[in-house]
Amino acid sequence: MFNYLFISDNQTMKNTSLSVKKLTLTSTILVINCGSSSIKFSLIQPESGTTLLSGLAECLLTSGANINIKQQDQSDTVPLADIVPLIEPFDHKNALQFLVEKLQQLNVVVNIIAVGHRVVHSGEHYAKPTLINDDVESTIDSLAKLAPLHNPANLIGIKACQQAFVGLPQIAVFDTDFYQTMPKKTYLYGIPFDLYQKQGIRRYGFHGTSHYFVANQAAQIMNKPVEQCNLISAHLGNGCSVTVIKNGESVDTSLGMTPLEGVMMGTRSGDIDAGIIFHLVEQLGYSISEVYTLLNKKSGLLGVSMLSNDCRTLETAMLDKDNPQSAQAKLALSVFCYRIAKSIAAYSASLTKLDGLIFTGGIGENSSWVRAERVKQLGLLHFNLCEKKIKPCVLVKTAILLAKTQEVAGLLLQMRNGLLLNNQHSYYLIQRRQDHNHVR
Repeated sequence: MFNYLFISDNQTMKNTSLSVKKLTLTSTILVINCGSSSIKFSLIQPESGTTLLSGLAECLLTSGANINIKQQDQSDTVPLADIVPLIEPFDHKNALQFLVEKLQQLNVVVNIIAVGHRVVHSGEHYAKPTLINDDVESTIDSLAKLAPLHNPANLIGIKACQQAFVGLPQIAVFDTDFYQTMPKKTYLYGIPFDLYQKQGIRRYGFHGTSHYFVANQAAQIMNKPVEQCNLISAHLGNGCSVTVIKNGESVDTSLGMTPLEGVMMGTRSGDIDAGIIFHLVEQLGYSISEVYTLLNKKSGLLGVSMLSNDCRTLETAMLDKDNPQSAQAKLALSVFCYRIAKSIAAYSASLTKLDGLIFTGGIGENSSWVRAERVKQLGLLHFNLCEKKIKPCVLVKTAILLAKTQEVAGLLLQMRNGLLLNNQHSYYLIQRRQDHNHVR
């Protein structure tokens, strides 16, 4: 056991005792993304970015709980109920214990130097990857009121990994990290200021790890330091967000105190007149719980189309003129595209120069129709989409559209691993501790 010192921007210097392993070419980082009923995981070599093993444990806490592990070209799904001597509940701890046993069988545990965790909400506390200690755990727990579906699950994963990998550094990468550079004028709401001071009601933003990663990839493609890049990034999937990046830092974003604010999404309404909520409750008899469900799970593409929240299903229906739902599907997609184009145009007010527009996420990556429709509505920004210039490049799967001489040159980048960013952050923190002689 080694004693070392760790300093982050929002922490005082702390003495901690953990097992610190020397970095080697065979060193690996285990990356965990723990949801309320699932765990995504990857074992990655940080030097090369190679994924040695990945998988998903899902339907946890139910009789149908199972874990799928992929290694090279092989994939194996095992019901947790078949694993002896595990017994109910088939929870995160048991799933992680099975993973540990699998890693031990493969003789790779000895090479793990750290465990990286994706954590949703850090409030205003952390702006960088953070070594998890008692104070950090307490902060994650206290912020559960702002992310009730995510932070408690993230904490479950952290505690389970602490038990499974005793002594290894556990590192948190927060979705909200990237937005700590936003100025007050962009994150404050037009409500009494003491609600921010006393209750923390403000815009926090989410999808930060995604926007941070693609911004850095865009900078590499443009062959310039990210600190000199001015970008607008649109993360478009079932959840959607638009983020403005000025000189490499986030200065504004569409998602707010919760993931409900902003552009229209798969099942979330995005921005609406707040008076609609009072109308639903006072005039139409909705309960607060019913309003919550309506706006979060029954709105967006699903609500407007009355068909699906899946963009692929809607595009298929829209293009089939014999489909009676074709017109409604087109209407939903049109509203969706307009709201996002409107946000992109509005966010350009934060910049005096725009180097590029980034589309990422499942829809941004895969829907050429949606890309074209959005860019078509951004004529004042002099974008001209040329899909023929979209070409493959290996690193991360995202459509990056770069503004050059009034033409958008597109690049389609292929994803190596969805948790690669957490691995990079965790590795950076471990490397920094060793490079700066934090290990004693």
